[in-house]
Amino acid sequence: MPRVYVSIGSNIDREASIRAGVFALRERFGPLILSSVYESEAVGFEGDNFFNLVAGFDTAEPVEAVAAGLREIEDRNGRDRSGPRFSSRTLDLDMLLYDDRVCADPQIPRFEILENAFVLWPLAEIAPETLHPQEGVRFIDLWVRFDKEKQQLWPVEFDWGFDE
Repeated sequence: MPRVYVSIGSNIDREASIRAGVFALRERFGPLILSSVYESEAVGFEGDNFFNLVAGFDTAEPVEAVAAGLREIEDRNGRDRSGPRFSSRTLDLDMLLYDDRVCADPQIPRFEILENAFVLWPLAEIAPETLHPQEGVRFIDLWVRFDKEKQQLWPVEFDWGFDE
């Protein structure tokens, strides 16, 4: 069964939005592997800080169905798509990887893996030995080489309200 990794982010009602997104992912896809939750400043616009993490799960669903399911979960959690691309959001779910598949629509692997600390660090935490499908480099090695001065990121304590 394919292993999928999804980036989860929110800067509007962060705790509730992240919790709701994880609960919905678990309900739709089953057991999840969760990274730590990290806080970061908004990237690309002025806004409140984000909470971010990465979830991994196995699924028999095709990549298009997973992408549609993520969009549906975002919509159910108040995602407003009418504003600019870089803006505040209740819930942002981006499929980062679908096994080692490379495709344009949906874009997999997501370019943000190599550009944003808030994606790469949690991904390297839960999939350190996994190879980037295009770079052929382990995520832990990509994180070690990442310019950590580029973006500030720090882990936060997070009360899930359930045992992980």
